[in-house]
Amino acid sequence: MARSRTRGRAGGQRPAAPGSTPPPDDASPAPSLASATLPRVWQDVGYRPLADAARARALFDFAATPWPDEVAFAWGAWMAGAGGERLIGALAAERHATTAMLFGPIIDLRADSPSVGRDIATRGDSPTVGREGAPTAHQIDPLEVAGQLVAAAIDHAAALGAATLYTRPQGLDRVWVRLGFIPVPEVALPPALAGRPGAGLYAWRGGSALWSLREAMG
Repeated sequence: MARSRTRGRAGGQRPAAPGSTPPPDDASPAPSLASATLPRVWQDVGYRPLADAARARALFDFAATPWPDEVAFAWGAWMAGAGGERLIGALAAERHATTAMLFGPIIDLRADSPSVGRDIATRGDSPTVGREGAPTAHQIDPLEVAGQLVAAAIDHAAALGAATLYTRPQGLDRVWVRLGFIPVPEVALPPALAGRPGAGLYAWRGGSALWSLREAMG
């Protein structure tokens, strides 16, 4: 009976080792500014950039939270009601070169909130257009609103060329950690952003999730 030729023999050709998969690029391509600033909706709350960042200032003043010296961009969270849209949350950013500092997010879900003016829900650029007075199908979670604002700010900042973002945690550690921020020492702040009020410091770096504290501390 003939022996099978599929059995290995001494000195015979060995099967080639499986090729290794090349590692992914460290940096994922940043979204375009047009796509990063598109209005978005999540669980009956609309999110969009604020053409007039000062509209969010009332929320920050009411919460006694620092406001950027120079606003690079700001995002607002809007909820439709019987009288139109109401701003229920906001986040602002200050940018210097490839770094940015996020201020907020500030969330205010009270029905009698003094937060800024209102937009009519039938505005053409409103993410809640056509839903004026519609009942809210989901209970609004302030942490979820905060997370959506931070996620939008990350996309927006990356589209503008920012590679590293900083923020004061403000008790929202769960939100920051969930979105890839980590605690860093105060000396990690670049000189252009140093001295901003607040306690604690978190940072996010685009592309690779790795952060070198030795690098951060210079």
